[in-house]
Amino acid sequence: MNGTHHTNTGVRPVHVYREEPHGLYVSRPFQGHPRIRHWQAHLLPARNLVVCHYNFHQHREHDYYLDVALITARQGLWTVRDLYLDIVLHEGHGAVIVDTDELLAGHAAGFITTEELHLAVEVAHTTLRTLSAAHFNLATWAERQDIRLNWDATQGDATQGNPEPLLPVQA
Repeated sequence: MNGTHHTNTGVRPVHVYREEPHGLYVSRPFQGHPRIRHWQAHLLPARNLVVCHYNFHQHREHDYYLDVALITARQGLWTVRDLYLDIVLHEGHGAVIVDTDELLAGHAAGFITTEELHLAVEVAHTTLRTLSAAHFNLATWAERQDIRLNWDATQGDATQGNPEPLLPVQA
């Protein structure tokens, strides 16, 4: 891998790309971002999920952010195609599916197929149900699926799935 992360907003340097039995771990800084200092993620192709952990400049808004996506790997090139639905996880407290409006707008605009829309809804609801059964604990959720999520504690505030306590968000 060439150490870069290509997104719709540009190409960014990556600190770590690490292939794992379950997928790919990525860690990179968010330079110049008003809210986020650093991003870590596990790409889980078998689950159609990107499990993200953000290191915020101020208070943490959530513990983990799970993107529903189609993930492929071919000859060392990993590709993620966002399916719009996301899950915001507050470790040990709860989770919520977000961006349903984006999913419906993306489908109406022809950016995703009807089959992809159905897949996104199925993945999001299955993930929410299994997170609930794991008491909204990401490490427990992953362990029950034979996945070990290793976070790089030197690059953010996640340490083996146990980040610092969440501060309340002002509404």
